[in-house]
Amino acid sequence: MPTAKKLPSGSWRCQVFSHYEEVKQSDGTIKKKRIYKSFTSDDPSRNGKKAAELAAAQWAATRKGTEECRMTFREAAEEYIRSRESVLSPGTIKGYRAIVKNDIGALENIKIPDVKQADIQKCINENSPGRSPKTVRNIHGLISAVMKTYRPDMAIYTALPQRSRPKLYIPSDDDIKTLLEAVRCTEMELPVMLAAFGPMRRGEIAALRTQNIQGNVVHVCENMVMDEHGGWIIRHPKSYAGDRYIDYPDFVAKLWDKKDGRVTDLNPTMITDRFIDLLKKIGLPHFRFHDLRHYSASIQHALGIPDVYIMQRGGWGSDGVLKSIYRHAMEQKEKEMNQKANDYFTILCNTKCNTKLKNPAK
Repeated sequence: MPTAKKLPSGSWRCQVFSHYEEVKQSDGTIKKKRIYKSFTSDDPSRNGKKAAELAAAQWAATRKGTEECRMTFREAAEEYIRSRESVLSPGTIKGYRAIVKNDIGALENIKIPDVKQADIQKCINENSPGRSPKTVRNIHGLISAVMKTYRPDMAIYTALPQRSRPKLYIPSDDDIKTLLEAVRCTEMELPVMLAAFGPMRRGEIAALRTQNIQGNVVHVCENMVMDEHGGWIIRHPKSYAGDRYIDYPDFVAKLWDKKDGRVTDLNPTMITDRFIDLLKKIGLPHFRFHDLRHYSASIQHALGIPDVYIMQRGGWGSDGVLKSIYRHAMEQKEKEMNQKANDYFTILCNTKCNTKLKNPAK
């Protein structure tokens, strides 16, 4: 897999061997010259390095696909995954391999040139019962990526399960107060505060080191993720937006004053498990640790903070999640307004009925 190198300009360049060209020498002999194709990214961060390497890997896989188009779909999928091991997260690679192992039965032994739209639809139909729309779409996403790499001329039109609106739970201020009281002076106190008042993700919290903190300001530049073998490793954020700075209030910052190195010994799974147990213990409704981020976003929105600053603080690359959070908040408000209207109509009706009973002659 080719590796990108940083140029004096700060950009990243990744070169991939393309072909040989014959060059005539001064003595009349012919020599073959290796020709490389270059892929660059102007982003000076490590995300730019990844972008250049991904573009190179995609081009190399496409080129190889045209030469080795007699592979079966399984072989092509495995080759596609191998070509992206260095640029995709371990979790994504692990998920892709699980799909190849368990979910491509209708396609696995078909040669790439022989794959038809009906074969892809059959594979999706077989995987749809009992699966969430998102899971089925993930399977289709890998199938489409493999086919676009090795059969770029094939148009894919697959009927997919309709997306379902995610059910969000946004903790209330009372929920947060109850939670903070329960975690005081425990190993979960700092993780909860970093998530609710940042907001930071589980992996970002687990990877946070005091070396990346200056005063009250946290530089979110590392993420703890599980590799394909089930071990925990530290990686850079998978998106440009994920690398950010968060200025925390004093009452949060004092919790890391005497720490050195990692601010918590918990990994992401441990944070989740302890959070679930905690909710049961204190009698709060079940919601995810990740929903503490939604609480933070909803409060900032209620305070009138523009979306661009909320997205920057939370490391969101687009406003899609924020729109879901705001829609949920509007639904809750709608219920309150509906109840207010119904209460008024009920009082009005009861008043009229009572008036008629008191004045039967009328």
